[in-house]
Amino acid sequence: MSKLPLNPALQGLPVYQPGRPIDEVAREFGLPAADIIKLASNENPLGPSPQALAAMREVLSKLHLYPDGNAFHLKKRLAAGLALRPENVILGNGSNEIIEFVGHALMRPGTNIVVSQFCFAIYPLIARMMGASVITVPAREYGHDLAAMRQAITPSTTAVFVANPNNPTGTLASRDEVLALVESVPPEVLLVMDEAYIEFLDDPVDLLPWIRSGARPNLLIMRTFSKIHGLAGLRLGYGIGSTDLIEVLERVRQPFNINALVQAAALAALDDADHIQRTRDTNRAGLVFLTRECRELGLTVVPSAANFLMVEVGDGQKVFLGLQRRGVITRPMGGYQMPRHIRISVGTAKENQRCIAALREVMAQGASSPT
Repeated sequence: MSKLPLNPALQGLPVYQPGRPIDEVAREFGLPAADIIKLASNENPLGPSPQALAAMREVLSKLHLYPDGNAFHLKKRLAAGLALRPENVILGNGSNEIIEFVGHALMRPGTNIVVSQFCFAIYPLIARMMGASVITVPAREYGHDLAAMRQAITPSTTAVFVANPNNPTGTLASRDEVLALVESVPPEVLLVMDEAYIEFLDDPVDLLPWIRSGARPNLLIMRTFSKIHGLAGLRLGYGIGSTDLIEVLERVRQPFNINALVQAAALAALDDADHIQRTRDTNRAGLVFLTRECRELGLTVVPSAANFLMVEVGDGQKVFLGLQRRGVITRPMGGYQMPRHIRISVGTAKENQRCIAALREVMAQGASSPT
């Protein structure tokens, strides 16, 4: 046993378990990697933006140079699209790093954060890493009860986290509920609105006017290039907030956290309107297909506004394993205290059909029976 004086906040801290990679499943089950489909991590089934791939090729010969440490051109382009200033934007190695920035800035022993039951696992993980406690508000039909979350705020609360649409459930809070929360959170509490899946919405709640007007300096919006742009492997998220808030978060950002390939790819992806639209169309059709087919199997589906479905299958772990043996990787929800569910990411039409065929076989063999 190590005798190192470890941070006591790390005692019992769980390790985040991502969706299983294709190569790992191929090795375990003796399957050809090319025959496996991954519908576990809400990735873009169309792959990266083609324009992003071309842009990365152009910078390969310059990788001996450090990247622009402030990502000047990318911040400027993002800010212009948001009708904001570059000083309103901070970039992270995925949205996870933005959450970590918030942790460094606001969380410490004696403070707490407010989250919803079935929230994204990283919110409480970062809080506990920083020694803060977590107030978890019971979900309402698998989604956020925003009024109850507002009531749960205490004098020790430093941040409230809301993903809308929510991961892992896919639920969407109503416009009125979101606006009521934004207007009512105390000014000394940071409201973090995680909009990782906002591009899949036809009529999203636009919170940017609160930032532009300066009316809510305690509002931070998070977005990502992982989903709609298909750049999950590059890891790029960004936060949008008041210049004062972003300036504080910049103090804890590591130098050169956004590499040169990422910056080039992201700039190109923002202009790839065709890829964005094809992704939206593919997702819309896939959600309809998967929802209908799962319900025809007699399964309960949580209505989703994102690019995945949460499906109640009886014994989530058994169904997950049964699908893996058939070369289909999904995500069991036991780690989110939903052992009866799996999460299925929307794939291509062909991948979705294969997933349903495999699920039909697994359910017919009784893999959903409780152990």
